[in-house]
Amino acid sequence: MDNNQNPFQNLNGNNDNKPKKKIGFYWVYIVLIAFFVGSLVFGSGNSIKETTMTELTKMLKEQDIEKIELVNGKTAEIYLNEQGMRKYFPNEKPQLLGKAPNYTLKVSEDRLYAKVDEAQQGLANPVEVIPVERHNWGMEIISWVLPLLLIIGFWVLVTRRINGGSGMGGGQIFSIGKSKAQLYDQEKDNKTTFKDVAGLEEAKEEVMEIVDFLRNPNRYTRLGGKIPKGVLLVGPPGTGKTLLAKSVAGEANVPFFSISGSDFVEMFVGVGASRVRDLFKQAKEKSPCIIFIDEIDAIGRARGKNIMSGGNDERESTLNQLLTEMDGFGTNSGVIVLAATNRADILDKALMRAGRFDRQIYVELPDLNGRREIFEVHMRGLKLGNDVDKEFLAKQTPGFSGADIANVCNEAALIAARKNKESIEKQDFLDAIDRIVGGLEKKNSVITQSEKKVIAFHEAGHATTSWMLEYAHPLVKVTIVPRGKALGAAWYLPDERQITTKEQMFHEMVATLGGRAAEQIIFGHISTGALNDLEKVSKQAHAMVMYYGLNENIGNVSYYDSTGQQEYSFQKPFSEKTAETIDKEVHDLIESAYKEALRILNEHKDGLTQLANKLIDKEVIFSDDLVAIFGERPWKQEERTFSKRKDEKPEYPENTTIA
Repeated sequence: MDNNQNPFQNLNGNNDNKPKKKIGFYWVYIVLIAFFVGSLVFGSGNSIKETTMTELTKMLKEQDIEKIELVNGKTAEIYLNEQGMRKYFPNEKPQLLGKAPNYTLKVSEDRLYAKVDEAQQGLANPVEVIPVERHNWGMEIISWVLPLLLIIGFWVLVTRRINGGSGMGGGQIFSIGKSKAQLYDQEKDNKTTFKDVAGLEEAKEEVMEIVDFLRNPNRYTRLGGKIPKGVLLVGPPGTGKTLLAKSVAGEANVPFFSISGSDFVEMFVGVGASRVRDLFKQAKEKSPCIIFIDEIDAIGRARGKNIMSGGNDERESTLNQLLTEMDGFGTNSGVIVLAATNRADILDKALMRAGRFDRQIYVELPDLNGRREIFEVHMRGLKLGNDVDKEFLAKQTPGFSGADIANVCNEAALIAARKNKESIEKQDFLDAIDRIVGGLEKKNSVITQSEKKVIAFHEAGHATTSWMLEYAHPLVKVTIVPRGKALGAAWYLPDERQITTKEQMFHEMVATLGGRAAEQIIFGHISTGALNDLEKVSKQAHAMVMYYGLNENIGNVSYYDSTGQQEYSFQKPFSEKTAETIDKEVHDLIESAYKEALRILNEHKDGLTQLANKLIDKEVIFSDDLVAIFGERPWKQEERTFSKRKDEKPEYPENTTIA
């Protein structure tokens, strides 16, 4: 296209490329109503005067009337003769004589005949009443057609409302069983590639291989292998499962159908199964292609576990149809199903078996290197200051998902814009992290001095115990400025470990109970401020005793059910005697952690007091303040190594790229 030419204007000056406006159905109503009103207003355009029975009697006695026509037995039309015209219409032309009635009178037929005969008694040439039948065909047609059109229009409006207001009109009521899948358009839709996906190298390699299956199928089938039928993306929310699917749509040169699991579910029985059939029918016609089902747990939940629903449940019939389409007698060759969920534990076993979802790709939370790469992706369009360090920000965001990091970058940009800065600085990112983790800072919250002192010693207790324990997470920042629902908060830098020992979990419990222990030592009484700490410690102690087998009296027994069947069971997997033992062991474990926190804080009571006073003075302290009071921690963070060998790299054709 010529750059100097307007793409929306052709040589003749017509906007041929502009989308043509459709004539809405409501314009039909407007035209009909206008025609109806116009026919009523302008239907009788001549100037005919109304008269009365007295005047009619007078005109008959004076013989001023030429003739009288009774139209349809209701209206009398009166025609004057020359004498009458000169008397009543002296300015009218004589040529109009007899062309049109001069007067009209609404009267009944019997009364008109009686009055005319009475007025003309004794006259030599009486005027007779002529009955006339006339029909206004235009008005009669409108009186029949207009109500019919109104009924049709009302039906169209109702069906549009039922079907979501789309432009298909009433015809959509018959397409309720059609698939709602959207076909990805390579030209118009925003193209997401693997360069936009960071921190998911292993998952990208797996998904990229699926794309290569469709691009070069002979490379894999020449040895007798078969292309996988389904790939399931499993992981916590916000880790990038949907983003991976979008990148597949952008990279694969095959049709890509996208649909949500909830789009199959309807209140009408059989609609979901019909939509599944229609979806695979369309995919089969366009094979090879990819079908992406987001949140598949909406229809893939395990069957027969909900005691409140029977075997004819709509969701179960939809799942049965999906199982049949994926690996039934009518196998769809060249159709790969890509699905995503964060509840893989509740999916039906028949759906998870090989032959349907041959591969399960676990999309986990990103590690340190992954978070740094994600920051690089989301910082592409930001104006950054010179002090912004991606490595530092990656260390400050442990446990953050890709969506959380994207939110951090956006919040930092908003904070910098609120302060009228020219670029986004390091402190803006730190404020954004605090905003997301702790909530909005409450600068106008009313807190008394005594409450402020209790909060300061509570947070100082957390900081002191975590600093003195080997396996507790090192402190990053402590504040007593209220944020969200919390009156104070502490930020730690947890070790990114794959397994956790009994000692590590116990030290974390001690550090969590350090706040209440500090209140007990300094003030001699405790407060309700430790609710969140007690909840966290109780759940952790139950997990140690019931799930991980880290208790000597319970032994190497785990009551954890990964299948989720205990949700629908009325019985516990242990006896009442075991339940009493579990309660006692959980209580003893929490109390021993609390006693250990008391012991540590009693030994470092002076440092605890100094730290709390500095926190009252500054309201925010950092790890450097703890180093100045307690000294450096003698324990260093263990270096992490990668288990994957560098030479384990898959080979792809030249036209396949992995960012």
